[in-house]
Amino acid sequence: MGEHHAVKFPQEILDEYAALGIDLPTLFSAGHLGERMDIRILEASPQRLVATMPVEGNTQPYGLLHGGASAVLAETLGSVGAMLHGGINKIAVGVDLNCTHHRGARSGLVTGVATPLHLGRSTASYEVVISDEQDRRVCTARLTCLLRDAEGAGGVPSAS
Repeated sequence: MGEHHAVKFPQEILDEYAALGIDLPTLFSAGHLGERMDIRILEASPQRLVATMPVEGNTQPYGLLHGGASAVLAETLGSVGAMLHGGINKIAVGVDLNCTHHRGARSGLVTGVATPLHLGRSTASYEVVISDEQDRRVCTARLTCLLRDAEGAGGVPSAS
């Protein structure tokens, strides 16, 4: 947990950030909560995001994957997609998340795949399908993010 791994970004997005002197793969993470839950983002672009998360350590008292853990995975993927869609001059802020839990998972990894439903100037919405290792749907989520103007140097939000 907490170790760095390679995220696959489209070259044009890497180039956009590099032009501002920003190393996107180094800057990028799933955040402290995502690290604590061991979310591993494997692929990231505005059109498709893929991540895995272990069931172990993210369960509720009955030993099943916690619904809130699925929500964190979904919000992480949708927010990153919206951020990449908005570009360096925008930040993505989640304003609506809904999740339908279809089945439980007790072990292994779940995989989330996010695809856009709407990519606009001020909002972005993603569908996130979370499946178990047998490719059975565990959860379907939809996230809408508001795209706000960034306030940091070079368009990247400040850390404060």
